[in-house]
Parts: sequence; C-alpha cells; structure tokens
Amino acid sequence: MVPRLGGAAAPRPSVSSGRGDGDGPAAAGGTGRGAGLNNPFLPQTNRLQPKMSPSPVSGPAHLFRLAGKCFSFVESTYKYEFCPFHNVTQHEQTFRWNAYSGILGIWHEWEIDNNTFVGMWMREGDSCETKSRQTKVHLVCGKSNKLAYVSEPSTCVYSLTFETPLVCHPHSLLVYPTLTEALQKKWDEAEQLLYDELITGQGYKKILKDIFEEAGLLKATEEKEVEKQNKKISFEFETVEKCSKEYKQLSKEIKTLKDLLSQHGIAYKGNFAENTSVEHVSHKLATAVTTPLNGSKDDEHLHGDTGIWNDTV
Repeated sequence: MVPRLGGAAAPRPSVSSGRGDGDGPAAAGGTGRGAGLNNPFLPQTNRLQPKMSPSPVSGPAHLFRLAGKCFSFVESTYKYEFCPFHNVTQHEQTFRWNAYSGILGIWHEWEIDNNTFVGMWMREGDSCETKSRQTKVHLVCGKSNKLAYVSEPSTCVYSLTFETPLVCHPHSLLVYPTLTEALQKKWDEAEQLLYDELITGQGYKKILKDIFEEAGLLKATEEKEVEKQNKKISFEFETVEKCSKEYKQLSKEIKTLKDLLSQHGIAYKGNFAENTSVEHVSHKLATAVTTPLNGSKDDEHLHGDTGIWNDTV
C-alpha cells in the first residue's frame, strides 16, 4: 500500500536536450509570472492570447513558492519558458518578422498515479489543426530549480522535465497530506470499504477520483459537469421505484383535472400531449370556474354557442 502521510506543430527542431537558464524568473527578461504572455516589448499583434485563465494553485504546499517564477530552456533557435501554475510558452529566437511564439499550455490540473503527484498538465494552448497544444511537466529531483529537457512525443503534445530539490524527499509528492481533514476521512472510509470487500478496486478508484476533483487537484470533465446538473434536476427520478411513484401521482392529478373539466362542461380531447399539460388544463379550469353560476342566461350557454344574445327578440 502506498504511504499516505498527513494544424500542424509550429516549425521547430526535434528537441532532446539543451541549456536551461537555471533558477529564478526568466520569462521576458526575468519579469516573473505571466511575462511570456504579455511581453511589453512585443508589438500588440504578436502578444500571446491565452484561451483561458490558469487553474488555482493546488497540490503540495511546498511547491507553491514556484508560483510567480518562470524558468527557460534554450535548444537551437527555440526558447521554452515554464511558469509553474501558469503556462508554458515557446519562442523562436530569430530576427525574422514572423518569428514563431506560441502558448504550449495553460495550467490545468495534476496527473496522479499510485496516489502520488507525477506531473502537471498544461492544456488549452494555441490551436493545432483541430485540437489545442498541451504539455505535461514531469517533476524530478535535482540540485536546483531548472527546466532540463523538452520533447514532443506526439504532434502538439509536449513533454517537459523540471528539476527541483523540492521533490527530493520520498514523501514530497504524496497526495493524501495535501487534502483537508474531511477529504482525508472520505479516503479512509473508502479504503476501509475496499479492505472489507464492500467495493471493488474500480469503485475505490472512482471514489478517489471524486475526492481529487473535490480538492481541485483534477478537473471534472464537461460530461461529468452536465451529469451533475442533470442529477440535481431529476433527483426525484433517480430510481425506478421513485419514477413509478411519481408517475402514479401525476396520473391521479390528471384524472382529477379531467373530472373537473367534465363537471364544467368543457370538452376534452384524448390527445394526451396536447391536453394534459398543466398550462392547458389550468387555463380551461380557470375559465370554467370564473363563469357565473347564478341561474342567468349564462347558464343557458351551450357548448358551441357563440354566446351572442339579442334581448330584443
């Protein structure tokens, strides 16, 4: 058991290794967080435009000190900038008027494996044919904070290796200690259920994923957000038993409304879809009950009569 303490790609060469600038702010002359996105020395038309804002800072608290800093890596004529919890950018180092600069990803969520943080996902970068560029940043132990390696294992999906002494301790990337007490309790309960064989391994993983999403470590998919909204709307129909009960209740109410319509002489056609809606029946009923029932000529108004009276006849 794991311990749980407390288009096409932009023109660029095949990147394998290179020179990192080392520790400290580096983007756009060392201006720190976000400098890669809005460099004041670039013409307005060349400034990078992010599609979304970064996710909130999350994960191990000792890594939060990296927020606001940027680290660069140069390979051939390309410079890569990694700003933890913010973005990854790529800049072509040339004097050409159309030198390439682009966003390779914006801070989105953690990748968690074996209940351990194994990487940072930067998503929703610049468009690449029908998808967006994205980057996975691997955190590895190193003597100093530096961007050490860049590659592109598949088209428009990049891989960065970031070295830092902040992850050298064997427990530095465990997920459990980063959770609130309430979420830790949920995790403990799930583990007990798994131990008692009351849930499957798959069920256990699903519970953990929900916990990580609630903690803000993972982003819920759009489909899951829609599912949550639908669950709120149709909560009363979540079981067959409840659905059957509600159906019987609605049928009873419809029958009552039909009887009322019949009592007031209102014709009822058997088209359920057109004549049993709440608005339709309520309107007819309201018309019926507002008709005076005092024995006047109104009582003699027959169905189909125009209702026009001529007292001179």
